[in-house]
Amino acid sequence: MRITSKGQVTIPQAIRERSGLLPNTEVEFAISRGQVVIRPKPASPGKGRDAVDAITALGKRTSRNTMARMRTDELMKFLRGDD
Repeated sequence: MRITSKGQVTIPQAIRERSGLLPNTEVEFAISRGQVVIRPKPASPGKGRDAVDAITALGKRTSRNTMARMRTDELMKFLRGDD
């Protein structure tokens, strides 16, 4: 296997599958004991986690009936932080 002039290399399919390196996976490189290591980059919490946290917090402040009665536009307004 060779590194191209652009610094690219093809990772064998068996290694990609075994290590979870799927198409579009963000990766990071490190040097460990003198060897180059490539691994999937840990996912950042992002907006999805923020939304789950916001709904969880809302659920702690209100009853389940209140949350169940919220209209979609009200919930979206709450999640976006609109006043």
